[in-house]
Amino acid sequence: LQTRMQSLQPDPKAQYRSVYEALKKIVLTEGFWRPLRGINVTMLGAGPAHAMYFACYEKMKKSLSDTIQHGGNSHLANANKSLSPCVCPVWCCPPCLYPLWLLPGPVVKQRMQMFNSPYKSVLACIRTVQKTEGFGAFYRSYTTQLTMNVPFQAIHFITYEFMQEQINPHREYNPRSHIVSGAIAGAVAAAATTPLDVCKTLLNTQENTALSSVNISGHLSGMVNAFKTVYQLGGVSGYFRGVQARVIYQMPSTAIAWSVYEFFKYFLTKHKLEKRTSL
Repeated sequence: LQTRMQSLQPDPKAQYRSVYEALKKIVLTEGFWRPLRGINVTMLGAGPAHAMYFACYEKMKKSLSDTIQHGGNSHLANANKSLSPCVCPVWCCPPCLYPLWLLPGPVVKQRMQMFNSPYKSVLACIRTVQKTEGFGAFYRSYTTQLTMNVPFQAIHFITYEFMQEQINPHREYNPRSHIVSGAIAGAVAAAATTPLDVCKTLLNTQENTALSSVNISGHLSGMVNAFKTVYQLGGVSGYFRGVQARVIYQMPSTAIAWSVYEFFKYFLTKHKLEKRTSL
């Protein structure tokens, strides 16, 4: 739904005014399973990505906390929860780790999700794109993806920590607080970074109708060119196309991610403490 609603020059049959209308129209005209296209690609990258995020998050929090405690500055100690989310995304998506093997996934997923997509399977999409556009087609949104990840994860983690301070100040294991905090954090981060996501979608899909309407021949590349093209086609409001679908998608996604993370953190910590006590 997000990919469809971010289309800058959609087919008349693929114009939607709301998420509900888009879902209803796609299911009725294209089949019940159509909204789930690309789910296998998403699942393939979700595990490693979240493992990397949370591992780096815990590592940076511990490193900053240890450094600050040795310094003896209580104000810095209170600020460490805000600092670690800002540093963490940089470690989570360096050029040698995140994009090189995960970035092709969103390209394939979004190409398959577009209206009248000619691709019947993941392998068919990969082969066709590589043959017609070259291997570089999978990395046209490389810079945009990196640029988006840093503010998204920083806003995401900071908002989560802030919400936890408000509704779970003792930082106990509380599934309800983790779900609520995670959902709000995902919503805020998603809304704030939608302009970059719209540009990423344009670079990934190379929307033919949109590019031809602004006399762009060949393929669009580069974040700056994407920003200019989006503005030409949709003005300022064009940067927020699909924001509703993006927020609705991220809220349960981040709520589930945080609740699962906090559960396993609690379970493993509790098990470790019980083991130490028994010794």
